[in-house]
Amino acid sequence: MSLRKLLPTLLLGSLLTYTAFAQVPYGPIKPAPPGEILSNLKKLNVLGSVLYIAAHPDDENTLLLAYLAKDRLVRTGYLSLTRGDGGQNLIGPEQGENIGVIRTQELLAARRVDGPDQFFSRAYDFGFSKSTNEAVRTWGQDKVLADVVWAIRKYQPDVIMTRFPPDARAGHGHHSASGFLAEEAFKISNDPTKFPEQLAYVKPWQARRIMWNVFVPGAFLSNKKPEEAGNLIGIETGLFNPLLGRSYGEIASESRSQHKSQGFGVAPNRGARIDYLLLKGGDPVQKDPLEGVDITWKRVPNSDAVQAQVNQVITGFKPDQPAASVPALVQLSGAISKLDTTNIYVKAKRQEVEILIRQCLGLWFETNPADYAATPGETIKLVTNIVSRTDFPIRLLNVRYSTGKDTTLNLDLRPNDVVLLPTTVTIPKDAKISQPYWLEKPIDKGLFQVDNQQLIGLPENPPAVTASYTVGISGQRFTFTRPVVYKSTDPVDGEIYRPFIIQPEVMANLTERVYVFADNAPKMAEVVLKAGRANVSGTIRMDVPSGWRIEPASQPFDLKNKGDEQRVSFRLMPTEKVQNGKLQAVMTTKSGTFTTGIRLIAYKHIPTQTLFPPAEAKLVKLDVKVTAKNVGYIVGAGDEVPAALQQMGCRVTFLGPTELTGNLSGYDAIVVGVRAYNTNSSLARYQPKLMEYVKNGGTMVVQYVTPNNSFLRNEAPLPQLGPYPFTVVNERVTEEDAPMTFVNPKHSLLNYPNKITEADFSGWIQERGIYFARDWDKAYEPIFSSHDQDEAAKEGSLIYVKYGKGQFMYTGLVFFRELPAGVPGAYRLFANLISAGKQ
Repeated sequence: MSLRKLLPTLLLGSLLTYTAFAQVPYGPIKPAPPGEILSNLKKLNVLGSVLYIAAHPDDENTLLLAYLAKDRLVRTGYLSLTRGDGGQNLIGPEQGENIGVIRTQELLAARRVDGPDQFFSRAYDFGFSKSTNEAVRTWGQDKVLADVVWAIRKYQPDVIMTRFPPDARAGHGHHSASGFLAEEAFKISNDPTKFPEQLAYVKPWQARRIMWNVFVPGAFLSNKKPEEAGNLIGIETGLFNPLLGRSYGEIASESRSQHKSQGFGVAPNRGARIDYLLLKGGDPVQKDPLEGVDITWKRVPNSDAVQAQVNQVITGFKPDQPAASVPALVQLSGAISKLDTTNIYVKAKRQEVEILIRQCLGLWFETNPADYAATPGETIKLVTNIVSRTDFPIRLLNVRYSTGKDTTLNLDLRPNDVVLLPTTVTIPKDAKISQPYWLEKPIDKGLFQVDNQQLIGLPENPPAVTASYTVGISGQRFTFTRPVVYKSTDPVDGEIYRPFIIQPEVMANLTERVYVFADNAPKMAEVVLKAGRANVSGTIRMDVPSGWRIEPASQPFDLKNKGDEQRVSFRLMPTEKVQNGKLQAVMTTKSGTFTTGIRLIAYKHIPTQTLFPPAEAKLVKLDVKVTAKNVGYIVGAGDEVPAALQQMGCRVTFLGPTELTGNLSGYDAIVVGVRAYNTNSSLARYQPKLMEYVKNGGTMVVQYVTPNNSFLRNEAPLPQLGPYPFTVVNERVTEEDAPMTFVNPKHSLLNYPNKITEADFSGWIQERGIYFARDWDKAYEPIFSSHDQDEAAKEGSLIYVKYGKGQFMYTGLVFFRELPAGVPGAYRLFANLISAGKQ
């Protein structure tokens, strides 16, 4: 290896000014083919902006977004009010804010395909909502409205588009709330008396108009309101882009297919497609949503010369010699820099020109650490790789790191000659832990708590460490800043990228999320300590609520190597008078006190996400009896119920194909996990065997399924789930405190082995139940009746039938949420379901 590839670095001590990123590409720089470069050159002539607003990941119309970003070439952004935290998870066990982290990354992956920017408000997806009022009341209307106004003022869109109307036609309270808040924000975003604290960073802004992206014109026309007459326009979005070699329908399908946790993979639509937009406020429109909006350089004062230069660059572009456009692009960058640099388009176009210079040169650079994580104060090794794929003269002037290190080089880059720059940097001692910024504080009802105004709206944290590469090109200096990213090589998948993070020096994971005590017998609480750096030692204690005893009071730990783990155990014992609460691990070292665990969310379709949740578990002392001891479990999607069964003292056996073809008579109960019939189509072939098990005296509990196998787009119909027919429908009770009426208070499910009362439905989270049964055979008995406010009663949350010597139950009650959350009544009721055959 040549000396130039091992060029030593020099510490000059200069501090890199930190820049917040709206959207960070945690992966390699992808080369741009000539068609994409020419499309980006044409975008330099377009100075317009559209902000699309909806409620959740997957709500966005990816076809319309792709059309706006890649055909109309306007700055396009998608503001999703929530991160999808309240949805179900098709690919794993994550729920709540953890599934929200996955869907955040899926949205970012979608945007990397279809082109727009991605933003969020602080609203937490608390689950299905049936009204706008409930949604905005739970979120806090003024706070989420402030976030929408902030996004408008910061992005300065000419046109705002909503996916949903502000009324019941939206089909979901979050949907209608997104339309309502967008329309309210449109009205007030130019008023300096509204949310004036934002004006320290942004200026008031008035969009030209706001439009609703109507779903299906036929459905709209049959439900339209009088004021909506004559304001509907259609635009052709199903076009083919010859520069990109794909239609917008093909791009849209790839984008939507990134929502893998929801099973939203779709085939592309390659035919014609009309999207419809309804004017909801602002200037009238006849044919085009951007009608009357000046999207040329005329909106920037003194830009005539710039306009002429842009045209010359476009007409002079040579697809087989993209580097030939670099001198003109360098001149264009200088001309743009002389304009009003506070203008949002001047800043945007200057950045676009710099990206085009890099694309035309084939300039590639990245900096990789030796490990994916470091602790505050730790020194880490970095390797910077830089290569130019053209013979155009480029001089590498310096590389600066956001930790404060500065490397001066003045090195000519030769074509296809990879320059390797090894160095070390020290993480500042006051560096923040890389917890997602919206999860740093506990969720306050329906809202993430974020104090830093400038973080609000960002899809993820700014990078922990950045590298800035300054090059000299045609007499001008250009600085490109990228995140420092960890890279490894997998023998199957090749290069794998993940964000570089800052972590605590010690973390602790409790092996259980909930410890349930049916009596005063002690249990062992196991804790796995993990070292964030080498040579960390100290003590760990476990804090408990009043009435709990724990032995020993503390234990020492000594972790020699970074990443080492040590397992310690504590003996937990309830007394007669205890308070339910949290078991909290507290680690003390010479550096201070640490109280977090570590959780990795790793799937191939997103960068691995690292979270630092509190190192705690729930302690629940309850009066529960379970007579079923041997339980067979058919795993569903996102399913943590088996751990709860084990906490109740059950022996759980997971039933796969081998077990299901064997003898089932030894199981006191068989439980089917949520959506198991949706996610495992082969389960249908075992249905006769399962019904035979029930007929011969077994107890079977089926947790909710979705109708028509909608999660996997499976054309095969669901099997008959029980011994007699019933239908599963999308009926639910979303109010977690909705009264539960006992249809027959004397029913055995309400009395054995635990007496179920109204108190057992106290403290439930998010909802009562989803995907209820309906139109059941007369042999079934409904157990509960419940309803949301102002709705008719529903009895399909739990149905029961005796069949032969056994019993079968279908339930839409959300045990999959309540049991991991440690809700006592949910444990008592579920104990009765699995014990139904042991009376």
